[in-house]
Amino acid sequence: MAFIKKINAESIIQEERKQTRMCPDLLVGLEADNPTARRWAARDLVNCQNVSAALVDRLMREGDLSVREVILTTLTRLGDATAVAGLVDCLYSEDAALRNEAIEAMKQLPDEVAPIMQGLLAAADPDVRIFAVNILESLRHPDVEAWLIDVIEKDPHVNVCATAVDLLSEVGTEVALEPLARFKTRFADEPYIQFAADLALRRINEH
Repeated sequence: MAFIKKINAESIIQEERKQTRMCPDLLVGLEADNPTARRWAARDLVNCQNVSAALVDRLMREGDLSVREVILTTLTRLGDATAVAGLVDCLYSEDAALRNEAIEAMKQLPDEVAPIMQGLLAAADPDVRIFAVNILESLRHPDVEAWLIDVIEKDPHVNVCATAVDLLSEVGTEVALEPLARFKTRFADEPYIQFAADLALRRINEH
């Protein structure tokens, strides 16, 4: 009987979805008790305007992973300034899963994220700076190498620099050779940094 009830509930939500696709109704649905209703509302809100703030607000409170996934997809498709700012806020969350989901979403928005990247790389929290470098991994932006070089030349935190040099070993060109040499001098007492920088230098020279 429980299975039948579940099917009936799904059918009702599907029927309601056909009938109530107006944006105000979808915003109400985003706060529904039933996660299926919230999921459909989050999906259909992609066709509405000025809804990113409501989606971000729900994202921060959403406990159902499937609903959260759809909200993130919709925010990525919307890609407006409010959506991007909300994804940035997720980087400061104590929820590690939400942080990782936000990083993956931001990787899908190279044009929207690029203008705020320097700000992220200068964030006071070194963890956020590491997340920013992780986003660069898939950003496919012409300034990625320049941003990474700036990190290894200026960032005071060894873990941030280690993350940056690892990526630089994959995307670096001859432009990075001298900064990498200076980088080795700056962290002369850090064995991993020496190893990672040497690896980056070797890979660049082999290209």
